[in-house]
Amino acid sequence: MTYFRKILQFAKPYKIYAILNIICNIFYAIFSTLSFIALIPVIKVLFDKTERVNEKPIWEGLRGIKDYAVDYFNFYITQRVNEDEVAALVFICGIVVLLFFLKNLFAYLSSFFLTFLRNGVLRDVRDAMYKKILELPISYFSEKRKGDTISRITADVNEVQTSFLSILELIVREPLTILFTIIAMLLMSGKLTLFVFVFLPISGFIISLIGKQLKKQSNLAQEENSHFLSIVEETLSSLKIIKGFNAEQKFYKRFQDSTNRLNNILNQLVNRQNLASPTSEFLGIFVIVIILWFGGNMVLIEGTLDAATFIAFLGLAYNILTPAKQISKASYSVKKGNAAAERILHILETPSNLTDAPDAVEKKDFNKEIRIENINFSYEEDRVLKNFSINVPKGQTVALVGQSGSGKSTIANLITRFYDVDSGNIQIDGLDIRQIKKSSLRNLMGLVTQDSILFNDTVRNNVALGKDNATTEEIIEALKIANAWEFVKDLPKQLDTNIGDSGNKLSGGQKQRISIARAVLKNPPVMILDEATSALDTESEKLVQKALENMMRNRTSVVIAHRLSTIQNADKIVVMQRGEIVEQGRHQELITLNGTYRKLVEMQSFD
Repeated sequence: MTYFRKILQFAKPYKIYAILNIICNIFYAIFSTLSFIALIPVIKVLFDKTERVNEKPIWEGLRGIKDYAVDYFNFYITQRVNEDEVAALVFICGIVVLLFFLKNLFAYLSSFFLTFLRNGVLRDVRDAMYKKILELPISYFSEKRKGDTISRITADVNEVQTSFLSILELIVREPLTILFTIIAMLLMSGKLTLFVFVFLPISGFIISLIGKQLKKQSNLAQEENSHFLSIVEETLSSLKIIKGFNAEQKFYKRFQDSTNRLNNILNQLVNRQNLASPTSEFLGIFVIVIILWFGGNMVLIEGTLDAATFIAFLGLAYNILTPAKQISKASYSVKKGNAAAERILHILETPSNLTDAPDAVEKKDFNKEIRIENINFSYEEDRVLKNFSINVPKGQTVALVGQSGSGKSTIANLITRFYDVDSGNIQIDGLDIRQIKKSSLRNLMGLVTQDSILFNDTVRNNVALGKDNATTEEIIEALKIANAWEFVKDLPKQLDTNIGDSGNKLSGGQKQRISIARAVLKNPPVMILDEATSALDTESEKLVQKALENMMRNRTSVVIAHRLSTIQNADKIVVMQRGEIVEQGRHQELITLNGTYRKLVEMQSFD
């Protein structure tokens, strides 16, 4: 129940609905009990067994409240019966109808108010999870399947709503119904009530045995659900490769294996759950039969209980069994919900190792330099950078070149603080970036990645991602600088054209130019280009390269280059190999050195 209590923290803003729900459930429990008690005078009138009371009873204090209520009611009915028996029956039936109407009215109102609490908690849990996903470092998701995260924010949250939050309805209603019913039963016959409660714990114990494995099986089902969602996500993002390598059957087999495992788990889970209802119903009827035997003796042989009261007592006994059955089903729901809540809270309670320092400052401008001093960095145990140091003065362009895996893109990830260094430090104007608020640090930087990351939205909204109040003129100017306006102006709705999932309605070169326009519009003092021209054809590369040179002229740039022809005018070229600097200098200086850089240039000259 620890997870249940934590999830309930999300219900605090909706406590008014919880209070109204509790009030309605109290009235429901009262009228539920009274509706069965009201059957007693109906039966007595029908069989002319009404106890005639011709004198109005006298109030003698709380100790005699039961006798007073019964006598007063019988007195009132006696008056009616003496006048007209049919009218008396109609009157009593009217009371029964009214009581059942009020019982069901308050049942509806309790559910009505609880709906706002349940759906509000559902929304807030999802909001909290999405906010946490945005806060967690990129490294967290590099180790996770996307499908698992999607499953937690969809299926698991739904499970919490249907399992955990549905029992909120039962927490007050069913226990109170049982309590008031027991009080009424005790007032009718203490002996028969005690007899009933010898058998109820035995029934409860048998029912509880059924649900012991539910949480474990539910956990397995949720994990398998996340696994097949991951396969779907991978398939959708890799359809070209799957089809190109004729791997459709291989992926279909993977998916089928997963759904078969899920099918087997769900069969066991649901069948165990389905066993609860018939078992509890059978045990309930068994208890009713025992009551019939024992109570029948009290009516027919001992004469200690009248028939009308006994029939009402049977109704009340069944009135206990229904909420008891609901509570037993709810206990299974809690076990399923517990597994889902555990997976949700795993994300919500995961600490981020990339938080702002308590004394972190806002930095709104860039004045002097970016200094990287003796940094070391590893992805898990794989050392990527070793004692790496460079200095990037304001207004200069520094290019990082080297073979794949030399650590170039890692430098971009560290400067933007997507990861933190293991040792050493990165400073901006002499201030360690860990002492600058992340949002403030990233406001100083524009980022163009090797993969053109675009969203299923319009050109306008993709370009204006980093500047909410951008005008149409500013967006068009940014597109012109990135040499993208030439094709955007020919799109069906120009800026308001939707570019599809991941921008897939555009070519690779067009997507990259939209990404460059997005960075241009943000107009940051520091530009980080992570192989920004690698997706462009030769003609587009020349167009964009000219635009990039114009854009970088007045700002500091860190360029990670695959095509060395794009960085020949850089102020400094840093040649990397296995996480270390092997050469640095301007293009012509490095050519003269006749070392690693020259070899890289000569290799590409044959491309």
